[in-house]
Amino acid sequence: MMQIRYPQPGIRTASLHLIPPFLPQMVAALLLAILMALAATGARAATFEPLAIDTKSGPVTFQVEIAQSAAERAKGLMYRSELAPDAGMLFDFDYDQPVYMWMKNTYIPLDMLFIRSDGRIASIAANTEPLSTRTIESGAPVRAVLELPAGTAKARGIAVGDRVRHRMFPEK
Repeated sequence: MMQIRYPQPGIRTASLHLIPPFLPQMVAALLLAILMALAATGARAATFEPLAIDTKSGPVTFQVEIAQSAAERAKGLMYRSELAPDAGMLFDFDYDQPVYMWMKNTYIPLDMLFIRSDGRIASIAANTEPLSTRTIESGAPVRAVLELPAGTAKARGIAVGDRVRHRMFPEK
């Protein structure tokens, strides 16, 4: 058990600081760094699902992460340093509406495919600029956006009007 002694009047004592003044700032900075690292690596959309696009030259398949919640859509592919050639992220906006995207904190260039609720591609924003805060508009009301590695749409023959097959776009 620690005993505290109080100084007697007239006796000089040294000032004792139990916590150095810089320690709270160091702890806060360390916690912030840990949280940012976790956000950059661990906070990804929870599920991967198959998706196919029917092009003029045949179907093209991908494994896509689903960004369905507002938090997942807000984060998207931010802070990623790579994306496999057959991978992507599908953003679900629940119903057709004008959609506005940007590339803030996104380190890799992407192709953005804007998809109507009938599964048809309404527009494509090819080779978007990493880290840009420029607004990328859907140009028409869309239900979803599919982000793929830049150049994929051109290389795989994906075009406006092609049909996306995924559970999000039931065939009628």
